[in-house]
Amino acid sequence: MKNIFRTEDCHEFENRINHLTSESKALWGKMSVAQMLAHCNVTYEMVYEDIHPKPNIFMKLILKVLVKKNVVNETPYPRNNQTAPQFIIKDNRNFDIEKERLISYLNKTQALGENEFEGKESHSFGKLSALEWNNMFAKHLNHHLNQFGV
Repeated sequence: MKNIFRTEDCHEFENRINHLTSESKALWGKMSVAQMLAHCNVTYEMVYEDIHPKPNIFMKLILKVLVKKNVVNETPYPRNNQTAPQFIIKDNRNFDIEKERLISYLNKTQALGENEFEGKESHSFGKLSALEWNNMFAKHLNHHLNQFGV
């Protein structure tokens, strides 16, 4: 698993993102490339922006018990995996804006480093280790970059 907190790995993700064009087509799934970038940005919005409602206590418990392990482990996501409602992007998005946002979020995360994320509260899963944060970030991004063949 790549480490989003390592400069080299972060640059590798950035290079892969820069190989995308507004015309890139998915190898599977229904999202356009701009929607995919917006979808990937949601993960970082939940860390850095206060724009997504937090789950209530009951839903957070369900997420911790039933979903967390699959999100923070190193096992790759299967193709056409279900996603949470706030990650579903149905409207058209601007490719350049979403691409720039994602690269900015990646660089911010890498610059803050592992210590910033060790024990940091997740929007949906409670406190996570830096390793769990990395797995969540890197696995999700890798899945979608593979989806678009980069």
